[in-house]
Amino acid sequence: MLNVVIDDVIYKAHRGELLVDLISRTGGSIPHVCYHPQLGPIKTCDTCMVEVNGQLVRACTTTANEKMKISTKSSRASAAQVEAFDRILSSHLLYCTVCDNNNGNCTIHNTTKLLAIEHQRIPFQSKPYEVDSTNPFYRYDPDQCILCGRCVEACQNVEVNETLSINWEDPHPRVLWDGGFTIGESSCVSCGHCVTVCPCNALMEKTMLGHAGFFTQLRKSALKGMIEVVKGVEPETGYGTILQVSEAEEAMREHRIRKTKTVCAYCGVGCSFDVWTKDRHILKIAPEHGPANGISTCIKGKFGWGHINSEDRLTTPLIREENRFRKASWNEALSLVARKLSELKAQDGPDSIGFISSSKCTNEESYLMQKLARAVAGTNNIDNCSRYCQAPATMGLFRTVGYGGDSGSISDMGKADLVLIIGSNTAESHPVAATRIKSAHKLNGHKLIVSDLRENEMARRADLFLHPKPGTDLVWLSAITRYLLDNGQADAKFLEQWVNGLEQYRKTLEPFTMEAASRICGLPVETLKTVAQMIAAAKSMCVLWAMGVTQHNQGSDTSTAISNLLLVTGNYMRPGTGAYPMRGHNNVQGASDHGSMPNNLPGYQSVDDPEVRTRFESAWKAKLPSTKGLDNHQMVEAIHAGKLKAMYLIGEDMSLVDSNANFVGDAFSKLQFFVVQDIFFSNTCRYADVVLPGAPSLEKEGTFTSTERRIQRLYQVLEPLEDCQPDWKIIQDLANQMGADWKYQHPSEVMDEIASLTPLFAGVNYERLEGYKSLQWPVAADGTDEPLLYTRGFAFPDGKARLFPVTWIGPTDSPNAEFDLHLNNGRLLEHFHEGNLTFRTDGIREKAPDTFVEVSPQLAEERGIQSGTWVQLISRYGKVRVRALVTDRVQGRELYMPMNSVESPVNRLTSSHTDPVTNTPAYKEASVHMNVLSEVGESPLPRINSRFGHPTPQHGVEVERKWKRADYTPPGNGLVQLQTK
Repeated sequence: MLNVVIDDVIYKAHRGELLVDLISRTGGSIPHVCYHPQLGPIKTCDTCMVEVNGQLVRACTTTANEKMKISTKSSRASAAQVEAFDRILSSHLLYCTVCDNNNGNCTIHNTTKLLAIEHQRIPFQSKPYEVDSTNPFYRYDPDQCILCGRCVEACQNVEVNETLSINWEDPHPRVLWDGGFTIGESSCVSCGHCVTVCPCNALMEKTMLGHAGFFTQLRKSALKGMIEVVKGVEPETGYGTILQVSEAEEAMREHRIRKTKTVCAYCGVGCSFDVWTKDRHILKIAPEHGPANGISTCIKGKFGWGHINSEDRLTTPLIREENRFRKASWNEALSLVARKLSELKAQDGPDSIGFISSSKCTNEESYLMQKLARAVAGTNNIDNCSRYCQAPATMGLFRTVGYGGDSGSISDMGKADLVLIIGSNTAESHPVAATRIKSAHKLNGHKLIVSDLRENEMARRADLFLHPKPGTDLVWLSAITRYLLDNGQADAKFLEQWVNGLEQYRKTLEPFTMEAASRICGLPVETLKTVAQMIAAAKSMCVLWAMGVTQHNQGSDTSTAISNLLLVTGNYMRPGTGAYPMRGHNNVQGASDHGSMPNNLPGYQSVDDPEVRTRFESAWKAKLPSTKGLDNHQMVEAIHAGKLKAMYLIGEDMSLVDSNANFVGDAFSKLQFFVVQDIFFSNTCRYADVVLPGAPSLEKEGTFTSTERRIQRLYQVLEPLEDCQPDWKIIQDLANQMGADWKYQHPSEVMDEIASLTPLFAGVNYERLEGYKSLQWPVAADGTDEPLLYTRGFAFPDGKARLFPVTWIGPTDSPNAEFDLHLNNGRLLEHFHEGNLTFRTDGIREKAPDTFVEVSPQLAEERGIQSGTWVQLISRYGKVRVRALVTDRVQGRELYMPMNSVESPVNRLTSSHTDPVTNTPAYKEASVHMNVLSEVGESPLPRINSRFGHPTPQHGVEVERKWKRADYTPPGNGLVQLQTK
């Protein structure tokens, strides 16, 4: 700390602190338009000029030092600030009263007021460009654009999609998409970063236009007339009077616009933001304070909320009668469910019933679901969709380090000297997490290695891209681990102090030579040695992996091999290190954390531990089953075997997302009684006897737990639609119909019960999670959490990690003469899984209207395929008809098919083979035969999809080019004092 003088008052400053932050922190105020704390200095607006020791400087780039005397209000500083802002107003037509952005957060409006601007010296100059409305979600108005460059900085260096730029050499500069294309035909991925950081109304969500203001819904001609009236009175009245009118209109908006904090309901990154609503109309998503995302969102989190008010929403319980569904009251539906489940329990025993919780539901709802199964129905037959994706990663970490969750935070990914990504299409599956890696790679020179079957975006950015044979990651990971040990490049000190089992583990590595790995994986030995050397040279390394690892028959073992490598290299226990299995759904981590598993009670407490059971039995006042139940894969098999008679499933379209979908659908048709609880009539609902209408995340309260173990509150934004109910309330009502006596009035009471029974969450409560506060488990009773795990030891009794030996088995369902192509599958940026939610947002459906199969150029030429050619894919288990997309993202005889389709679901082609440890289906091990059909349609991806764009990478806004313009002079050179109050 050091002393500085600001306007004749002494303050403490942090050495190196930016003056703009220091002045704000100490209660002062200076204008700043282009500066944003999450973007850093951009240096385009010049409004933050202050006088330091007699010199005019930018407060956004000047750092605190000893003996600084800062003046924010001297005549020179004030004149420079006003001169700079006058130049900004010459590019912006100020008509706040009839502007949808007049919501109290407009930087231009607020700076005009702060500087007490009454008149402009430089008149507004219109730009010779049309408004660009070609993106389905937002529009750009060049006439309102002040060229601050915030949007460019956000796109280039935060999101790192590198679409936006400014051509400073143009006589009339404007923001450009791909150097001059329309937004709709550019590489813009509709992440919304640019709109979020825009300091005025130049970039605005279309959902705001005509809705936010009291006058803005008027016809364009009427609005234009009103704007002309406003500008006409300015010379006489000055801006002060006009701003008073606009502020009165803004205050009126406060009574009809609600701003409610929620957590994104798509992937596991855990983005949080405010939802702006007017009645049931969603005006916009406003990210800023989220601990995981800040200003960041992706297309789904920013714009993918069309499902909330969709006409397809289930709004009343349905009961099947004579193969048709009729509407029913809640009392009738729940009475029927309670009676049927109770009868089957009495007749065939509790284990004749299965329960599937949802990774889309809250932690509290998942807790109540497993409590219903165990304490009311009396069975441990309870599971969730982590069985389909993340159970193997959890197992690998349980084996080696003791906790089944990310060992650090998303911020650690940006700190790592080297990031290794294996089997994760991070930029599309977890876009906001990917931005942290892309930014560190671009701006700080951090290294990136990607191993995948497809050359996805992260692979194209990587310093080294590995394309191993399908399902062979375990081999090259183990070979590199052995190589590092054999060549003295392991962290011997770390291994000695913190790790058990080295000698036994080392012996099991004998088969994994570099030569063997090269032969099995199809990777050159030199490439493998390069990987090893990059890992050895890195001061810190994070490893990210996802379904490209876990959805193989050795997903658990490959996940274990990843953790073994991290232990051998000492990449745990420090910032910028660790294991990061990227959770797919928003609450797939939380569903398992809170006990929706056949072998664990909440907090991963084993069902066969008498002490644990006694504690829960005492609290729940019920005798609990002591043997492991069936997981969801085993439940399907048990239905076919006639052992499982009934199922209660929440929020999962299991007939499409489970592997070997035809086999699963056949099972559901055999159930004596099937209850599905969802917000839409999904494909799985077709098999149900009772369908119950739940509520999406915006219509309830609770908590979600993200991939980084971060527990966050979501608040109710809207009342449940018509006769829908929050899932926690439905579960409680059903439990009470079945004889329980639950009396929860609010999800906070459920969380209090969880904390009282679960050491992992001992200090979690809603007060500690208020607003944007969050906790990363484990949470001690005093509320202390652990963003970085293992700082004091690993989660085993002796505090040491364990190297866990693995062996190589090889993939199932490999190609042969009949089924000669390997089929991979996964996510698509625009959609989430089968698309039950995202296809109900018009703009997303416009960008990505259907699924497809990616075909390599080599295979396309060999078989006469072009983009749009219809093909039939046939596996040993089913067939689908789909259009081809020819792309170099895939190679040779390998195909890739996104999972986003109800009509042509990829899981009709996948098998029932599983990882033997966790029963996770081997989705990524599928072989198919391709019939090329005679029909040729349009490309399955329209021209407006971002994949056809051409990004224009550069280092931010490149303000130095602006300074070279003939019409630019720094403010303060020939100062002119503007008229102020």
